[in-house]
Amino acid sequence: MQKHVVVIGAGPAGLETSANLAKLGLRVTLVEKEAVAGGHLRKWHALFPDFLSGNDAIENITKGINESVKIQSDTKVTGLESVNEYFTVSGHNGWQEKADAVVLTTGFQLFDSHRKEEYGYGIYENVITSADLEELFASGKEFVNRHGDKPDRVGFVHCVGSRDEKVNNLHCSKVCCITAVKQAIEVKQLLPDAEVFCFYMDLRMFGRHYEELYKEAQEKYNIQFIRGRLSESTEDKDGKIVVKVEDTLLGKPLRIKVGLLVLMAGMEPQADTKLLTNMLGLKNVPDGFIQPVDETLKANYTEVPGVFIAGTCSGPKSVSDTLADARSAALAVADYLRI
Repeated sequence: MQKHVVVIGAGPAGLETSANLAKLGLRVTLVEKEAVAGGHLRKWHALFPDFLSGNDAIENITKGINESVKIQSDTKVTGLESVNEYFTVSGHNGWQEKADAVVLTTGFQLFDSHRKEEYGYGIYENVITSADLEELFASGKEFVNRHGDKPDRVGFVHCVGSRDEKVNNLHCSKVCCITAVKQAIEVKQLLPDAEVFCFYMDLRMFGRHYEELYKEAQEKYNIQFIRGRLSESTEDKDGKIVVKVEDTLLGKPLRIKVGLLVLMAGMEPQADTKLLTNMLGLKNVPDGFIQPVDETLKANYTEVPGVFIAGTCSGPKSVSDTLADARSAALAVADYLRI
């Protein structure tokens, strides 16, 4: 009989895992709690470093989905247990399936920037997040702040909710620095006369072509990078955001007014993931992501035979790294089922 695999989460990791499992001759059910597949990628205007549209990326990924993959949308998994040699997976709406293997691709959630109250998100209209800015780009509307003005200065704050002991997130989200560079360039393309500042702790340009994009941001677009920690944001009588920063290179405080302040929200484990790991007795690393058997040699394997992980449910990753991890997970499942 054809082996059956249930993949939980239809973001890029789930879609790519399912497509590759189908190519290997397996029957796949891809479960998604939302009405449509695509996850965060569906809401992302353009990807780094090549500015590929998020929707175009999804379209290319889903080309690999064939009739062997059934997408079960609008279904939140509420039950997951191992029964003899198979798994029973059930949803809130009465849906249930048996599977020979399960792949968790539940992804991440963005850090809730309201938790950094000193930055002013949810308090001041012209403090937004990187996700909010992507929605503005995608809308195609005129680039104005929440007061309807074209900002003459725009600031980006890196590492919001990442590498921060105060919110119990010690991990680096890996994509915030390069996302800030990409978004800063997009702002300059829309507002050539605006001054753009990036306030960072350390710049981590680890990926292919990231360093080149960072260099282009400085040389072509005159984006200013300030190594410093933001202490607080306030609003003046004109609705401008007053940013107080300690410049850690010069060793002195700075006070800059901007018309728009963008918080680069980091990645956190998806809240639903913990429920699933509890059902299966899986382990989590201290930052809350799922712990694989071995970070280096068996990154897609869990302590429970037949249960695999792919994508950002095991830690922050770029889209390209997520897709590579998904392909690796599909091969691991095939090896386990000995197809």
